[in-house]
Amino acid sequence: MHSAVKYLPAEERRAMIVEAVLALAAEQNPNGITTAAMAKRMGLTQGALFRHFPNKAAILQAVMDWVTERLLAKLDEAIQEAASPLAALRAMFMTHMDFVAKHPGVPRLLFGELQSADLTPSKEVVQTFIRGYRERLHRLIEKGKADKDFAPNLDTEAAAILFIGTIQGLVMQSLLAGDVDRILHDAPRVFALYHRGIRRAQ
Repeated sequence: MHSAVKYLPAEERRAMIVEAVLALAAEQNPNGITTAAMAKRMGLTQGALFRHFPNKAAILQAVMDWVTERLLAKLDEAIQEAASPLAALRAMFMTHMDFVAKHPGVPRLLFGELQSADLTPSKEVVQTFIRGYRERLHRLIEKGKADKDFAPNLDTEAAAILFIGTIQGLVMQSLLAGDVDRILHDAPRVFALYHRGIRRAQ
């Protein structure tokens, strides 16, 4: 057992458990990750894990909470620093791609939770995340239309769905290819096509 991990404060230990789950999810099917595998990854006993979380479901919920908080915070920061709605959309797109490239276990976990037929606490967190994501997109797209940067008759809901679906498509292709870093290469070109579809005709 690693003494450096053994004697960490509770909050830091929980954060390390989340990191361990994300690392495991990047390497294998998330549905196959057991608490024994989590404990082994950290050099702990399962009992040590359960002193911080009552069960595996609580661990997965904590992971989803971590993803939601971190990614939305990064997206908000990118939006605030952008000079226009278009720049903000592009910043959101690239920030999301960068987050996935750094945390490849995240999309595996997200897709796994959404495929579940049951409404688990983790799935509820993911659904809340997607709603928050869409709300940000709606505001930016409506602002772009008001500023006459985007087509005045642009279907805001459809544009938001396409934005999210484009990201999901890029991520899925990179996972299938076993090369997550390719999304950083493909993202600028793909966003350029998205922009051509929503911009105001010159």
